[in-house]
Amino acid sequence: MSGTVLFFLVLYYIIVLGIGYWAMNRGGAEDLEGYLLGGRKVGPMATALTLQSTSMSGYMFLGAGGLGYLQGYWAMWFAAGDIGGGVLNLSVIGRRMRKLSQMMGALTSIEYLEKRYPSSAIRLFAGVLTIFLLGFYVLAQLIAGGKGMALVTGMPYPVALAISVGIILVYTFMGGYLAVAYTDFFQSLVMLFGVMWIVIASLSELGGLTAANNAISEIDPTLLSVWGKGLGFQGQWGVVAGALLIFSVGYMGWPHVVTRHMAMTRPDTARRAGLWATAWNLLFVPAPYLVGILAILILPGIEDPEMAIFQTADKLLPAAVTGLVMAAIMAAIMSTADSLLLQTGSIASRDIYERFINPQASEKQMVMVSRGLVLAIAVVGYAIALVEPPTVFSIVIFATSVLGSAFLPAYVCAVWWRKANTPGALASMIVGSSVAFFWEYLGMVESTQLAPMLTGVVSSTITMIIVSLATQKVAPVPGHIHELMDEAATVGPIPKRLLAAADTSLGPEAAAIDKAMHRRDT
Repeated sequence: MSGTVLFFLVLYYIIVLGIGYWAMNRGGAEDLEGYLLGGRKVGPMATALTLQSTSMSGYMFLGAGGLGYLQGYWAMWFAAGDIGGGVLNLSVIGRRMRKLSQMMGALTSIEYLEKRYPSSAIRLFAGVLTIFLLGFYVLAQLIAGGKGMALVTGMPYPVALAISVGIILVYTFMGGYLAVAYTDFFQSLVMLFGVMWIVIASLSELGGLTAANNAISEIDPTLLSVWGKGLGFQGQWGVVAGALLIFSVGYMGWPHVVTRHMAMTRPDTARRAGLWATAWNLLFVPAPYLVGILAILILPGIEDPEMAIFQTADKLLPAAVTGLVMAAIMAAIMSTADSLLLQTGSIASRDIYERFINPQASEKQMVMVSRGLVLAIAVVGYAIALVEPPTVFSIVIFATSVLGSAFLPAYVCAVWWRKANTPGALASMIVGSSVAFFWEYLGMVESTQLAPMLTGVVSSTITMIIVSLATQKVAPVPGHIHELMDEAATVGPIPKRLLAAADTSLGPEAAAIDKAMHRRDT
């Protein structure tokens, strides 16, 4: 690796850490609401870009490029669904969830579910399932970071992976949603700049898109079809539907993403955030898949297809630009892992430990639980990634399919359907997650030609409707929730009488981090 590339890599990390430190001291950890939701003061552009970058990052730079390299234009089915995902997410649940979560005094996405569907079982099941699946998602980021670091630095993979994990932990222990949001905002802009530069360089190298397509056609014309290499997916509309759904409606069921709605400055922020999300998606989303497709010509016979974007940048871009692009990719990967670990630690400490195990937990105990889980996930993830690293694409598709199948109906019905009740939500989560998990685990995609995301969401939705309607008499939705839902449907400020007396005292995690920072400053 040249000194120029190393310089930009180090400089980028310094800038990102500086932004995180600035945002944290701007007021991101003054109280529990500030620590977990940035004080509900994140604007439309930052909301849009942190929502999008959190749901992409490592997958887009490794999984998307690898899929394009292996399957050609079939990969664009995933991009097609993803382009409208942000505006769909913000339009369907953004404004209503922002109002409803504040009126209920909910500070985490799992706590929000319990308050909308009053039951400790909802919170316990949702919390445990989310921790388990986000652990897999973090694993994908660790693998992506290790592979990228190894290529950029020339280090052996185990050493690069260890450094990547270490940097991710530093990001995470900085803490605070506001720091994460503004760091994501900056990184998403650099991600866009970097990937567009790679696309332009690739097209210039190949003489334009038409010339590139003609050359690919000579190698294998099926790579230009929407049915994949060798027409392997021809007529499999169930798999196509899964590809479209997973990154469009799917991440309305991802707890770490829907938290972004709860942190917006105002409910109407969702409308403008949707415009920013769409504009960013139109430029960014197709690009990694396209680079992977073009890499078929630029890097024939590449050993690891998931490194297509990294190696294309390394081959075509000047050293200074390569350093910037490589750093942006690495930082984006680590930022997503940071968000996931922050969410996982918060759920473990607030939604599981404090809620069910030790309601009188001290600040020290809460910090130990949160950081202990983060460290455990990092250590286990390192071991798995070191011994037998699976593809980033397969891990992300598995984790996101089960998450979306489990929670999508629960989050959507929470703001739109007055009859959605506790038994319906719990049954929906159990059935949806089980169907998606076993569909993937048993390899039923090939025999049925139906994607786990499709079968999981359909089964969880049907379960929500049937069970909710069947149990209306024995488990009616409380009257105060009807009132809150009616208010959430309106446009305008929340009446003071409906604002929950949320605990805004200095929360355990926020207090400990705040004290640590002040001690270090002095």
